Amino acid sequence: MKNSLNNNKLKREIGLFSSTTLVVANMVGTGIFTTSGFIIKELGNPMAMLLCWFIGGLFALSGALCYGELGARFPKAGGEYVYLKESFGKWMGFLSGWISLIVGFSAPIAAASIAFATYLFQGIGFGGSEEALFHLIKNDYITISAHSLTAIGVVTGFSLLHYHSLKTGSRIQNVLTLFKIGVIVFFIIAGLASDKGSFTHFQSGPVADKIFQGNFAVALIFVSFAYSGWNAAAYLGGEIIKPKTNIPIALFGGTFLVMGLYLLLNIVYIYALPMEQMSGAIDIGTQAAINLFGSNISTYISGLIAVGLLSVISAMIMAGPRIYYAMSKDGVFFERFAQVSKTHKTPAHSIFLQAAIAIIMIVTSSFDMLLIYIGFTLSLFAMLTVIGLMRIRAKHPPEEGSYKTFGYPFTPLFFIAGNSWIMFFSIKGRPVPSLLGLLTIGVGLFIYRYFTQKEKVAAMVSAPENNPVTIKRKEEMV
Repeated sequence: MKNSLNNNKLKREIGLFSSTTLVVANMVGTGIFTTSGFIIKELGNPMAMLLCWFIGGLFALSGALCYGELGARFPKAGGEYVYLKESFGKWMGFLSGWISLIVGFSAPIAAASIAFATYLFQGIGFGGSEEALFHLIKNDYITISAHSLTAIGVVTGFSLLHYHSLKTGSRIQNVLTLFKIGVIVFFIIAGLASDKGSFTHFQSGPVADKIFQGNFAVALIFVSFAYSGWNAAAYLGGEIIKPKTNIPIALFGGTFLVMGLYLLLNIVYIYALPMEQMSGAIDIGTQAAINLFGSNISTYISGLIAVGLLSVISAMIMAGPRIYYAMSKDGVFFERFAQVSKTHKTPAHSIFLQAAIAIIMIVTSSFDMLLIYIGFTLSLFAMLTVIGLMRIRAKHPPEEGSYKTFGYPFTPLFFIAGNSWIMFFSIKGRPVPSLLGLLTIGVGLFIYRYFTQKEKVAAMVSAPENNPVTIKRKEEMV
């Protein structure tokens, strides 16, 4: 294994189409099929819910425009890690990568894999009863069942796939994403064509007064979770062909497409379900399908959603390891995670590290407490990344002819203000997961200090003339 992992260069094999589908695949996951019920419960107004999805989409689009300029400036693997390192220094880049490893990719991979297993079992008729779970081990700390073993199998299978070949993995990724988009488009068209829904469900009271209430900001937390993944192509900047043009187009194009799909899907949900039935519903997609097409359709819908979830699992498994690879290359993470398979040109150890953490989260079920935790920490670092863009712009104006953020400086300021609003109400309304996010950052600082001290020791050993003790002795001799 050692000899086959001693290369340290990634190969540019991903084109514009694959880059765009990667963004779409990362965004369209469990969020759109689960969060609308919680949003309507917070707002109590269907039109306010649509407005919330629209504003959340604008936040994501403005972030994609800003990341597009950063991706064009720094077309390397690692995404936010690279951008924050360039704008604030290596320590901030490391913290971003640390957060990505723990809650940005591994936890959502675990959650999506469990969701896949749940929908799959519903699709084949087993449902979610205790008898269907086939528990092998179940206690306060570990749960191993047919569901968790299925989830582990999916994580392992896709990790091996993306280790074996980036090109093959991206092709399968494209097929799964196109399938998922096809299912959503069919659901939208068939749903609106059905006569079982009602446009009276759209009737509501005043909307404007909802915007400035705390509940609207809390609802945006759920929306931002569903939109997360709009920056996916940035993580594979070292493997994208013509990155200075393809990264900005992929980020904006993929995000814009998903925003349109999300708005149309929520219109179908409202058309299918009265507000009382929508409120608090987790399986809102299935409930809408039952109302529109009949109860017999639920198993088919569950099966289709399960296949669609494979796309987001695959996309996250593909994107995440490029961050740990970039960190290791810079000497702020364990050296072995910078090794690239000489045969397959993929960051093998980083892929398997991510898979191991996701599997641990699957069997311990720790991922189900992380939604606000993930939303808070990722919003914080996305906001810092855009602030970093403004710092870089102030020091180094963009070159003539290069991609520039549309609407600058209003676009980044809009993104920063929106995320600040979301984080403020995250801390106010959900203090425990927010504080856990800050605690995770503190642990990351401690780990970063360990690697920097290790780097200093290595430098002194390799260059003894720069050792402080040697310098002091030379001064005493003089």
